[in-house]
Amino acid sequence: MSAGSSSAPRQSSATRREPDAAFVLDVRSLGRRAGTMRELQRTITTVDRIGLDLVGVPVGAEIELDLRLQAVSEGVLVTGTVAAPIEGECSRCLEPFTDKVNLHLTELFAYPDSTTEQTTDDDDAYRMIDDTIDLEPVIIDAIGIELPLQPLCSPDCAGLCAECGVRMAIAGSEHSHEILDPRWAGLAKFATASPGNGSPDQGAATAADQSAEMASNMTEEK
Repeated sequence: MSAGSSSAPRQSSATRREPDAAFVLDVRSLGRRAGTMRELQRTITTVDRIGLDLVGVPVGAEIELDLRLQAVSEGVLVTGTVAAPIEGECSRCLEPFTDKVNLHLTELFAYPDSTTEQTTDDDDAYRMIDDTIDLEPVIIDAIGIELPLQPLCSPDCAGLCAECGVRMAIAGSEHSHEILDPRWAGLAKFATASPGNGSPDQGAATAADQSAEMASNMTEEK
């Protein structure tokens, strides 16, 4: 799985969070000289589930960040990759499954006094607060866009049998059910109630025997 930067409405970071803790990065050492760069690798353990109803990054999962921070004229440009394990329920067979999501981020965090900060709404751009960058809303947005609304345990999942509900992956390709035309249901019931094993030939033979026996009895009475 892969995805570009988020195009969903941006979550504004209105309050300051502790720097260099979890998703929050302290960028004071980067300075504001355009072109200055810093690389960052970090592993974050989630305390909340991230994702959609049927699939998401579970609580306690480790999210791997491999990022480059670059000072530009309007703020700090964050680029790099994010990798995280996901857990979900298949929308076809309803079985649980695990996978991994890999995202590529390219996001600008605007300086408080920049033109970008002054000319954009809160939902249209991310902002720096007290020389810190909060990556949590960026990652939440990106993962939410990347994950499918109807997740599958495998691309070729055959789902469940419409008649009995068994998983087709277990039942096999030869699994089937005899579907009786309702117009013949009455004959099927008659065949089941006939003596013997219910086969039409045996039923016909039994009727012939009964007719012969009745004819013999009538002859004897005469």
